[in-house]
Amino acid sequence: AQALGMRLATVREGALAGGLSATGIVDFNQRDIAVVQARSGGFVQRVYGRAPGDIIAAGAPLADLLVPEWGGAQAEYLAVRRTGDASLTAAARQRLRLLGMPDGVVAGLERDGRARTTFTVTAPLGGVVAKLDVRAGMTVSMGQTLAEINGLSTVWITAAVPEAQGGQLRPGQSVGVTLAAFPGETRRGTIQAILPQVEGETRTLQARIELANRDGRLKPGMFATVAFDGERRPAL
Repeated sequence: AQALGMRLATVREGALAGGLSATGIVDFNQRDIAVVQARSGGFVQRVYGRAPGDIIAAGAPLADLLVPEWGGAQAEYLAVRRTGDASLTAAARQRLRLLGMPDGVVAGLERDGRARTTFTVTAPLGGVVAKLDVRAGMTVSMGQTLAEINGLSTVWITAAVPEAQGGQLRPGQSVGVTLAAFPGETRRGTIQAILPQVEGETRTLQARIELANRDGRLKPGMFATVAFDGERRPAL
C-alpha cells in the first residue's frame, strides 16, 4: 500500500455543481452614454482643458458659450414682465426656453433682471470623455454635438462561449467574474443578454454581463474569466 501510494476515501452521495467558464473583455455600458449638444447657436468663449480619455464628475464644466440672440429675447421678456400681464409674461418665459435657455439662466434673469448671454455647458453625468469637439473661438450651431461621455458606474463584460455549450446559457443566469488585474477577487453578476449572432470565425456566442463599478477599478479593455453557474446534480 505504501509503495503504490494508496489512498482511501469514503464514498458519499452529494451534489456536483455544473457550469462552464469562458473568457471575456470589459467594455463600456452602451446604455450609459450622454451626448452633449449646443442648445443654441453661438460662439465658444472658453474651454476648460478637457481632452478625450479624461475622467470627469457630473456637473464638471466643458465650455462657455456666448449666444448673442439671447440678449434681445431677455430684454423683451423684462419689458413684458414690467407690464404686469401674467399670460404675456408666461408666453415670453416659454419663448426663452424654446431658444435653448437653461432654467438656471431664466431663473437668474427673473431674480436680478440682468441679461445673460453666456452660459456654461456642463457634463450631465460622471465618466470618461469619449469625444470632444469644442475649441475656443469656434462657432457652434443649434444641436451640434460638443462631447460624448461614457458613464463608468457600471460596465459590460462580453464573454465568448463556444457554440456547442451555448445551450447552457440563459438571461438572468448568475456568474462569477475574475479579472487578470485583480487575482483572487471574484465579482458577481448576471447575464443581461445573449447576443443573437454567432461569431463566424470563432463559432462563439456572445454573452453580455453587467457589473457594478462603484470603485472605478474596472477599465474597458481588461481581460476577464467568467464562470457561469449551472444546475447542481446528484452524484457519488
